[in-house]
Amino acid sequence: MEEKTELKPFSTGKFLNFALGFLGLQFAWQMRIILSAPVTEGLGASPFIYGMIWLAGPFTGMVVQPLIGAISDNTKSRFGRRRPYLFMGALIAAIALWAFPNSANIAGFLGHVFGFPIPIWLGLAIAAAMIWIIDACINIAQGPYRALIPDVVPQEQHAVANSYISLAIGLGSVIAAGTAPFLNYVCHYQMSVPAQFVMAALAFLLAMTWTCMTIKEKDSRDNKTEAKTEKTTGFWEDLKNFFLLSPQVGRICLMQFFTWIGMMCLMIFFTSYAIHTVYAIPDLTNITPALSAKYADLQVKATNYSSICFAIFNLVCFLIAIPIGYLAQKFGNKTIHVISLLSMVIAYIGLGVFNTNPVLVAAFMALSGIGWASVCALPFAMLSKYIIPGTEGSVMGIFNIFIAGPQVVVCTLVSWLIKVCMFDTPDGVNYHWEYAFYVGAVCLVLAALTTLTVKENK
Repeated sequence: MEEKTELKPFSTGKFLNFALGFLGLQFAWQMRIILSAPVTEGLGASPFIYGMIWLAGPFTGMVVQPLIGAISDNTKSRFGRRRPYLFMGALIAAIALWAFPNSANIAGFLGHVFGFPIPIWLGLAIAAAMIWIIDACINIAQGPYRALIPDVVPQEQHAVANSYISLAIGLGSVIAAGTAPFLNYVCHYQMSVPAQFVMAALAFLLAMTWTCMTIKEKDSRDNKTEAKTEKTTGFWEDLKNFFLLSPQVGRICLMQFFTWIGMMCLMIFFTSYAIHTVYAIPDLTNITPALSAKYADLQVKATNYSSICFAIFNLVCFLIAIPIGYLAQKFGNKTIHVISLLSMVIAYIGLGVFNTNPVLVAAFMALSGIGWASVCALPFAMLSKYIIPGTEGSVMGIFNIFIAGPQVVVCTLVSWLIKVCMFDTPDGVNYHWEYAFYVGAVCLVLAALTTLTVKENK
């Protein structure tokens, strides 16, 4: 077997082109984060049922990413190892993104075609199924995408490469979250929820197609051109070997576990927090049509506000993504990551305390963006130092377990906490959605403390 060919350094233009597909992927993920709560609540989902639906993310992440990562490591095709999964994940996700906000219409169509009365739960069941498909397909694309970095980028540029991924995540999220509010405030046109999902579907599919067409991945049918060692182990062997890479790997995984409990407290619950806490709209699952009509305009305003906050959050991520990469090169991944996590702790406490002030909430979301930029880049850069060539897909997939697993905690325990902490309002019940941020702040402190235990080689 030939020796590994030295990888050529990436220029700024190559980094930007490399990250474009992730920008499209983030469109899909951002629409799923911002608008899944209003869609499912409109179909009758309580906070706990909504949390159960969100289990799609962790379960598909824990199963799909490690499995697809291991399969892609051993894929042999003229298109390379990773590109087939990037394209197919985007294609199927695009179809599901269109179907999700149209779940009630699809349920009605099925009832008409097959001639049966439409059960009240059918629309919600279809919406839940579409969320599972969207999440599975995002994971199908995301794992191999991360594995492309050690495949094609020199090791000394891994932190910068992951920072460009953070840049793409930030920019994609800003555009995805900001389009509807921008059209509303500037052009006085309110973009419908289904239209926003169609926008996300097209962005994901087109951007990922561009990446697949322009990325230079070698024909994996020719073992002699593979920049890796011979690999014959299966997934379970990879899982065992993963924890034997270094004692530091376990610490990095524990850091991720606490980090992503904190992150998902924001991702899952912020839109509901904006609607029901910041704008004080009561729970809309069981109220009368007249009361629902009373809050219809305010709910649109609150949903747009949530989108603006997510746009601000991701704009900060976009602006500091590249500086964080270069700061990490100079001062170390660990130092910069701890500082970033602690900034997010402060922001979460602010979101919990000042929960009825829209201006302060938006400011604390901006502060959270610093931590988000670091979370999107530096843990992967820290882990990449321990990856054995030829196991990139498996390692990134297994590492995703410590991103997906914490979501189970949030979807079950935190959603249950919110469900039981209800209170009465003149127009119905409401919930203490802000409690999610107190839980998140504690977990992010634990993540920062765990990061301090990681030993980095200069």
